[in-house]
Amino acid sequence: MTNTPQTPLLDTVQRPADLKRLSDKQLTQLAHELRTETISAVSVTGGHLGAGLGVVELTVALHAVFDTPRDKIIWDVGHQCYPHKILTERRDRIRTLRMKDGLSGFTKRSESPYDPFGAAHSSTSISAALGFAVARDLGGVVPEGLGDAIAVIGDGSMSAGMAYEAMNNAGHLGKRLIVILNDNEMSIAPPVGAMSSYLSRLYAEEPFQEFKAAAKGAVSLLPEPFREGAKRAKEMLKGMAVGGTLFEELGFSYIGPIDGHDLDQLLPLLRTVKARATGPILIHALTKKGKGYAPAENARDRGHATAKFDMVTGEQKKAPSNAPSYTKVFAESLLQEAEQDDKICAVTAAMPDGTGLNLFAERYPSRCFDVGIAEQHGVTFSAALAAGGMRPFCAMYSTFLQRGYDQVVHDVAIQRLPVRFAIDRAGLVGADGATHAGAFDVAYLANLPGFVVMAAADEAELKHMVATAAAHDTGPIAFRFPRGEGEGVDMPERGVPLEIGKGRIIQKGARVALLSFGTRLAEVLKAAEALSARGIHPTIADARFAKPLDRDLILDLAGTHEALITIEEGAVGGFGSHVAQLLADEGVFDTGLKYRSMVLPDVFIDQASPTDMYRVAGMSAADIEAKVLSVLGIAQIGEARA
Repeated sequence: MTNTPQTPLLDTVQRPADLKRLSDKQLTQLAHELRTETISAVSVTGGHLGAGLGVVELTVALHAVFDTPRDKIIWDVGHQCYPHKILTERRDRIRTLRMKDGLSGFTKRSESPYDPFGAAHSSTSISAALGFAVARDLGGVVPEGLGDAIAVIGDGSMSAGMAYEAMNNAGHLGKRLIVILNDNEMSIAPPVGAMSSYLSRLYAEEPFQEFKAAAKGAVSLLPEPFREGAKRAKEMLKGMAVGGTLFEELGFSYIGPIDGHDLDQLLPLLRTVKARATGPILIHALTKKGKGYAPAENARDRGHATAKFDMVTGEQKKAPSNAPSYTKVFAESLLQEAEQDDKICAVTAAMPDGTGLNLFAERYPSRCFDVGIAEQHGVTFSAALAAGGMRPFCAMYSTFLQRGYDQVVHDVAIQRLPVRFAIDRAGLVGADGATHAGAFDVAYLANLPGFVVMAAADEAELKHMVATAAAHDTGPIAFRFPRGEGEGVDMPERGVPLEIGKGRIIQKGARVALLSFGTRLAEVLKAAEALSARGIHPTIADARFAKPLDRDLILDLAGTHEALITIEEGAVGGFGSHVAQLLADEGVFDTGLKYRSMVLPDVFIDQASPTDMYRVAGMSAADIEAKVLSVLGIAQIGEARA
């Protein structure tokens, strides 16, 4: 590779133990080389650049001071783990990040003993570190041994309730535990919430120690978000007045803020903590996302997630788009609806760009809410918006909505509140692998009474589904769509509400009916083309709805074909299971219908391109063709399928 940097000191480091022989001055040089190597690797693979660059010095310091893998470093989310992977015996594979059969973009237990806990969602690290600390004290046995537990958590992740639940429990238990708050004031989106403001003011308004001394008991010096609350509740003043007292009230010794890019601060502090800590300690480190690489530092998202890029200029190498992305179609369709209806509002959880709601926020800032990493709150907040007479669209990735499932059941479904769930990243998503797969939402929503569950077969259908959701006021409704480009179909000027629970026939045929739910329809059509060359002309239908099912359509297909096959981009228990239930209840199987359901296999599929992942899942056009032939009992001459 032409852009492989010169890293003479890093070249001598095979594992973290090698850092022990380096002087502090050499560790500073090593950090510089590690940053360069990280930039070089991500320029080849694409991935989460900014977060890793922000923790280079912290990564070096932790591995130099502590004894990994005996000591457990738990990286929250895992976006920032690339430098960690380079130092932990995986440098030779670092240019396979996020690729098929390559290194995961997150920490992964099965990949390395240096990844004690897998993460790809946020706010789990303190809970996990406390678990390791308690396991250590109870005599737990793991091959690498159990030493210190260190959680590294970003300020964005601190907005999730789980982080506070863990700190509260840790403070109560009093176990030796180290939490490093990696405060870069920069989650994926600009940080939101009172906690973020609180952290900012700790070091921005006054010199830290002066602020701490002056503010005792002074409501006027409280961080803004807490001012009113403290007036109403004097107790709040005690817990949140200044400095680290929020953390101290939770039972943590608080140290900070310190410069997270200065090894002359980090190394002595971590050595002292290692030597002296007896209970839970929180170290508040200020860092800069994208640190040391100008294109990332200057980007709005600080280089959060990048495609492959030119290392010198930072210019990303994105493939030209042939069709609009589903996300963009959703965003623009929602804007159209919001223009006509001032009751439409939008809620997302720290993903305004990823969900396309940044466009909505620009146009209608008073009706767009980024609640931070707080999916549970986001769902209940949406429920009450609906109860208050608004028409909320709760836009979350499938895999993140899982975090608010209790709230979907209790606060939305039971109360029949018309929250509209826009579920992005449906199906298999590619480089982020199993952790971000939208495999389960159809199953976990379609089993809820009164829920309408839709899936768009293409971008035009998505536009109609946004309009359908906007017009649906009688209960909760969800529509799902994948990451990436649409099919390039003709787009309507405006979305038109669909009749609830009605599918559509795409083409009429004989013998076998293919009933598709979602964007596998394109593969179904390819399979039908191949089958027609064999003289088999299947009927193809687009279900549109997993709930309520189009009963008449399904029973007609079952009654007029010898075989019926459903295809969906989801796990078992979803659309196909509901169809099977209907057919069983109607006694259709008694008369000999051949029925098959194509779903994602019962495994977590590792990262690769979406095309490769669907091939592994057995859901490509070739797989659909093979399934039809198998069900009809037609042998495939000379076939040697892998």
